[in-house]
Amino acid sequence: MYIDLIVLIILILVVVMFFKRFSSFVFFMAIIDIFLRIMTFIKNNIGVNDISYIIGKYLPESIMHIIHKYTDGIVSTVLDWCFVIIMIIFLSYIVKIFIKKKKI
Repeated sequence: MYIDLIVLIILILVVVMFFKRFSSFVFFMAIIDIFLRIMTFIKNNIGVNDISYIIGKYLPESIMHIIHKYTDGIVSTVLDWCFVIIMIIFLSYIVKIFIKKKKI
């Protein structure tokens, strides 16, 4: 039903309440989205049907998939753009970390 949405919201609230930094929220959203996309890749490319079924049944494909599953219209578009902005901020954080290290 709404279990994936409820779990995501609870996890976001825990991260925001525990870390209390915007950068922690951005990193958390990116980590969750990357994890869901990796699991979707495994689901689509693994040869074991039981594991593919379990991953497909219990895990959404991405955060965008959760957004589109529970919203539509202008709300969906606004949430999509908010998520894209969060990913752009994540990318800027990663680039800053990469430049700061100066190691290749």
